[in-house]
Amino acid sequence: LASDDTGNRLRFQLELEFVQCLANPNYLNFLAQRGYFKDNAFVNYLKYLLYWKEPEYAKYLKYPQCLHMLELLQYEHFRKELVNAQCAKFIDEQQILHWQHYSRKRMRLQQALAEQQQQNNTSVK
Repeated sequence: LASDDTGNRLRFQLELEFVQCLANPNYLNFLAQRGYFKDNAFVNYLKYLLYWKEPEYAKYLKYPQCLHMLELLQYEHFRKELVNAQCAKFIDEQQILHWQHYSRKRMRLQQALAEQQQQNNTSVK
């Protein structure tokens, strides 16, 4: 039984690491260029990994964009396009733009909240 627990923990860690690697468009390009996305067993494995979208698993992800990539990898057309390095570069650029926009928006929201709390503190006095 202890070896089952160890095996399950190792499998969890390996699948967690692999799923998060899918957030990297350059890694997806690497896999595509080596023909992994043409292998039915590998495509089925990607379908199996969709369980990571469930909240009890997704909470362990540091790179949630990997779930979006995992979803897109379910489509043959997307898998075929990843062979093109320009496609991977475009996805990479879009992720950076999204992150920059998100960071700026979050900073503005935090500043507004801090100002509101400061106003609430001064009006209470």
